Amino acid sequence: MKPMKILLLACIGSVMLSSSSKSVQFDVDKALDYCNHQVKRTLSAIDGTAMTPRNIPVNSEQWKLVPVSIYDWTVGFWPGILWYDYENTRNEEIGRAAVHYTESLQPLTLLPAYDHDLGFQLFCSYGNAYRLTGNEKYKQIILNAADTLATLFNPKTGTILSWPREVKSRNWPHNTIIDNMMNIEMLYWAAKNGGNKKLYDIATRHAETTMKNHFREDGSSYHVVVYDTIDGRFIKGVTHQGYADNTMWARGQAWAIYGYTMVYRETKDKTFLRFAEKVTDTYLKRLPEDHVPYWDFDAPDIPNEPKDASAAAIVASALLELSQLEDNPQKAAEYKNAAVKMLLTLSSDKYQSRDAKPSFLLHSVGHKPAGSEIDVSIIYADYYYIEALIKYKKRQ
Repeated sequence: MKPMKILLLACIGSVMLSSSSKSVQFDVDKALDYCNHQVKRTLSAIDGTAMTPRNIPVNSEQWKLVPVSIYDWTVGFWPGILWYDYENTRNEEIGRAAVHYTESLQPLTLLPAYDHDLGFQLFCSYGNAYRLTGNEKYKQIILNAADTLATLFNPKTGTILSWPREVKSRNWPHNTIIDNMMNIEMLYWAAKNGGNKKLYDIATRHAETTMKNHFREDGSSYHVVVYDTIDGRFIKGVTHQGYADNTMWARGQAWAIYGYTMVYRETKDKTFLRFAEKVTDTYLKRLPEDHVPYWDFDAPDIPNEPKDASAAAIVASALLELSQLEDNPQKAAEYKNAAVKMLLTLSSDKYQSRDAKPSFLLHSVGHKPAGSEIDVSIIYADYYYIEALIKYKKRQ
């Protein structure tokens, strides 16, 4: 081969390598600096209100605030965001705010189990608080909350009851939603940090029963499964926030990916790793090009349906961990690359709120069938986005 041709091929190869490298590069520090800036904007906007942010409607520039109360499942995400921002910046002002908003949730720890969302409310807040401070008071609150959540476990069905309020109104004797795969993390944590060892068994039984009944043959998830309380049998699988009973609701599938990744981490049972792969691969193969799903993969008007950045953020966080847990190097690389692509898109000007709103992300969907929180900034999208950024930075 002639020297000039060799040189030309080398140059082409160098360009291709450079181009390929650029496609997977991600400036995580820039993204975290952006989050810190937006956190400060939110703190300034809500100062003295005794409220926490939940969403920013499309036609607004300010957070819609919710009272710190037992009735809103999202109240733990804002203090969790503050703890992640504090972890990255070590800014004492942010740290004090994290303490304030975390401790404002203490009344939740004194109540009986009224709902399944204690994990979202108290582990995202107090869990991060204890992880970063070692405050024993916070540890005891988590242990107490885990015991409270466990009272919703029904040994007949093998799952934790979701939405007790829906039992009579919908004639659902015992319902379990896929979101509950997130809340059982608190049970695992408690079992290995001084709590009742039976909490581990409850969490694992819940995961096993959900794996058996909550998924279709292709690995897509129902939102809700209804069980008979007498013999524990599966009655039906339905949706509540997805498009239809037989469709794949994006955030529900995201909860499944994150949940089974976590269960494998806690149990080291390869059955859960293989299942995490199955639900992940089902999700990934149907993603649009930008790696942010439509709110339901089977919604009828795609590509004119709203996207759900919250699902993308949840999955990005999950895949960064799954890639570390994988026993298959090829899948580990595949999952990490997919996570980076999600973070790249979420960090673009299309999805970041920038100066328009004091949130991190645009374009999430809460409950489209109810006409609620459609194409908005939403607090749990921001929580899992900054969580994913922190994970990515730690793994570099």
